[in-house]
Amino acid sequence: MHLVVNGEKVHAATGGRTFDPARPSVLFLHGAGMDHTVWALLARWFAHHGCGVLAPDLPGHGQSEGEPLGSIGAMADWSMALLEAAGAARATVIGHSMGTLIALELAARAPGRVSGLGLIAAAAAMPVAPDLLTAARDDDHAAIDMVAIWGLGFAAGLGGSLAPGAWMLGGGTRLLERARPGVLFADLSACNDYAEGLAQAQKIQAPAVLVLGERDMMTPAKAGRRLAAALPAARAVVLPGAGHMLMMERPDAVLDALRTLAPQPQVPV
Repeated sequence: MHLVVNGEKVHAATGGRTFDPARPSVLFLHGAGMDHTVWALLARWFAHHGCGVLAPDLPGHGQSEGEPLGSIGAMADWSMALLEAAGAARATVIGHSMGTLIALELAARAPGRVSGLGLIAAAAAMPVAPDLLTAARDDDHAAIDMVAIWGLGFAAGLGGSLAPGAWMLGGGTRLLERARPGVLFADLSACNDYAEGLAQAQKIQAPAVLVLGERDMMTPAKAGRRLAAALPAARAVVLPGAGHMLMMERPDAVLDALRTLAPQPQVPV
């Protein structure tokens, strides 16, 4: 579906069902340099289990118009405007990597609008290596190579995709190559500059589920556990041997961890 947010056209996937704001809403927020396609499995499952799903391309990403936003705070405000444009009063917010920072900021700024959090490959702070920032600034393909290689656990880098014939390293590389020039640098800079994560986490009362990779080199599991400890109502699930690209590496395990965020079926009395 397409929405207009702040005067610009936004593309949002809906999991294969028409978005209905009368249903419990789930907002999916992708990571740096990525787009809505990373949510294919999760968006479809939630859409077919009682939820209205919005999996947008952030501004300047995928099929959405505009320029990439320069800060996590701006992305959180944009996400609120997206929910308003869709007519969603409240939403469970599920994010990956940079998307988890946006979700934290959104939940702290608008607690009445966020009913739950699903944080995949999460940390309260996401400093970026200087060499990676420089390569992204220069639109050097080395930046894509670094993210793709560092983003996978060791076994996933060798193969073993659950989708027959799929190559996880190649797929991750192609995803990042689709981004427009400057998008990856803008996103990584926003992550690198964000320093409010722990303070904002302590304000959040909504229940949270964190899904972490034991071998994550970009948002290490120990950082995710620190974030979980700062959230008043959180539980953490650590996936053995997994890296950062968890929806690609361990799709079924991620879904199992997040199922509790779906609305429970009503039992007739």
